[in-house]
Amino acid sequence: SYAILAMLLAHHTGYEVGELVYEGHDVHLYSNHVEQAKEQLSRTTFPFPQLKINFKESIFDYELSDFELVGYQSHASIKAPIAV
Repeated sequence: SYAILAMLLAHHTGYEVGELVYEGHDVHLYSNHVEQAKEQLSRTTFPFPQLKINFKESIFDYELSDFELVGYQSHASIKAPIAV
């Protein structure tokens, strides 16, 4: 969502999209999810999809139908027990 917001702000202010820098807080991995994390990290990535936006006059005029994700691929889900 932040990447989409960055694209919209760049478009509406006349700038090019640069880098989106993310800093995570309270990021953790439960001990019973280690094997699932290893499986996730072992997967080969797919090519990045393209986001097509039907740009509007105002940043406040967008609807979900104005966005299209083209070429999205994903691996099968990885099941993990709920950590309580």
